[in-house]
Amino acid sequence: MKMNRLAAAFLALATGLSALSVPAAFAQPNLSEANQDEIARFCSNIADAARDRRYALQTMELNKLRSDVDERIVALEDKRAEYEEWLTRREVFLAKAEEGLVAIYASMRPDAAAERLSEVSSDLAAAILMKLEPRIAGVILNEMNSKAAATLTTIIASAARPKDPS
Repeated sequence: MKMNRLAAAFLALATGLSALSVPAAFAQPNLSEANQDEIARFCSNIADAARDRRYALQTMELNKLRSDVDERIVALEDKRAEYEEWLTRREVFLAKAEEGLVAIYASMRPDAAAERLSEVSSDLAAAILMKLEPRIAGVILNEMNSKAAATLTTIIASAARPKDPS
C-alpha cells in the first residue's frame, strides 16, 4: 500500500512538472532587434546560394529529362526505319505477287475466274479485275452473279474516281 501511495505521489509530481514545462517549450523567445537583424542578414546571405542550388538541381533534372527524350527519339527513329524497310519489302513482294496473280486470272477460263473471284474479298477481286485487260475483265464480270458484279463495279468505279480535295 505504501508503494502505491509513493507511486501515485511520484506520478502527480511528474505530471505537475511536465505541465509547468510545456508552456515554456512553446513560448516564443523574445528576440532583440539585433538578433532579428542578424537573422535577416543570414537569410539574405544564403538566398543567392539557395537560388543557385535550386537552379542547379532544376538544370540537372532538365538535362536528365532531355537525355531520356533523346534516347526515346533514337529508339523511335530505329523503329521507324525498321518499319519503312519492312513496308518496302512488303510492297515489292505484293507487286510481284500481284503481277503473278493477275497473270493467273488472265489465263483462267472466265467462268472459273468468276467463281474464284466471288470467293475472295471484294477489294482484292476488284484490284485483280482492274489489272486485267478490259476485255478479259468484262468476260469475267459477265460470268459472275449480278450482285457480286455490281459490288465489284462499284469498288472499281470509286477507285478510279479522283478524291474530293475539300
